Amino acid sequence: MKTGIIKKVVDDVASWIEDAEVVNDENAGNELAFRPELPVNYEQKCPVVLVCDVSGSMSGKPIRELNKGLQEFQEQIINDPVASQRLDCCVISFSSDVKVEQDFALIDQFKMPVLRTSGSTRMVSAVFEGIEQIASRKKWYVETGQTYYRPFVILITDGYPDSDQNVEALRQAIQKGYTGKNFLFWAFGVEGADMDLLKSLGHEGSIIQKIKGVDFVKFFQWLSRSMEAFSKSKPGEAPMVAPRNESENPFQIKL
Repeated sequence: MKTGIIKKVVDDVASWIEDAEVVNDENAGNELAFRPELPVNYEQKCPVVLVCDVSGSMSGKPIRELNKGLQEFQEQIINDPVASQRLDCCVISFSSDVKVEQDFALIDQFKMPVLRTSGSTRMVSAVFEGIEQIASRKKWYVETGQTYYRPFVILITDGYPDSDQNVEALRQAIQKGYTGKNFLFWAFGVEGADMDLLKSLGHEGSIIQKIKGVDFVKFFQWLSRSMEAFSKSKPGEAPMVAPRNESENPFQIKL
């Protein structure tokens, strides 16, 4: 009787190990299913979620320039030996659906995704996804003994959210996140964006600006300098993020 029970337990464990041993993922190599993510380093992390509008209205030149800008952002951070070890980046796109294009990773640990346009504007859902990603990443930092700066959720959009999107719920979530010191929210509008709505979402100290045309390269150059400054700041410091001169200003109005 005991021998039969022991054999069953051994068989069950063997079956569990076999099932857990390999992840069948077309986009990944063979990995242990229960292997936890380990920190690349123990530098203080600066988590940033880029929430990017890829709805149909961003087709053509806007999406081409946005992709160029994302590449520029990554290259600028990689070239900074300190920021590249601290900036933990997640990329989310939204149209009719919300997609995590790139899970959190140090900026030099992944290839920047190429975004493609389609559909409508699930903007509210996308920002909520960004907030959830931040919460999950902070939990991982704590579990792995890492310190971190206050995270950023950065929205880039050219339009209005779909009519069934709960803007008021998002507004309350952003205010709660800010007062709870959970994250900072910045929003940037491209031509056609509802700037009044974006401003209504912001908290005290939010940067809400309209980008000149579709000059995303200049915008992401400014953003990379800003993130470099935050990733190198000391507790209590408030880094200056205003463009250094008008030729470097990607916005329609000065900061």
